[in-house]
Amino acid sequence: MAKMRDAIRMTEGEIVALLDECKSLQVATLDKDGAPHLTTVWFAYQGGTYLFETYGKSQKVVNLRRDPRVSVLAEQGTEYSELRGVSVQGRAEIVDGGEPLQRLMEVIVARNHRGLDAGDVTKIAASMAEKRVVVIVRPDKVISWDHRKLGMG
Repeated sequence: MAKMRDAIRMTEGEIVALLDECKSLQVATLDKDGAPHLTTVWFAYQGGTYLFETYGKSQKVVNLRRDPRVSVLAEQGTEYSELRGVSVQGRAEIVDGGEPLQRLMEVIVARNHRGLDAGDVTKIAASMAEKRVVVIVRPDKVISWDHRKLGMG
């Protein structure tokens, strides 16, 4: 089994290419009772970290303020032979104000609304930053797979 995992593991470049194709990221946090809380967000990938924005009072932020452990998943494919994905376990940092929030919000807005000019990106990000935060996920463990490497398709 380890040999197959090694064969389908993606390189950093392949992970970046997959993330560029994915619009959504699944985000799992831990509720107060330890149960998983799973949501879907739009995101950006920058410098080895995953960024997403959400309302500052959302359940995922409440959970992350209590326990910063987080898991995220991006995946593609409909047939077994074409499944690709990256699953990350890590720690979250919440950015909830100032220039860092504006800058990171702009990264997320620009990535998810391609084609906007810089002025529009800045305005939208500023509006969003009024009630939203950016969560930075710093990976501790990364698991990836690309079944296309199996040569089944």
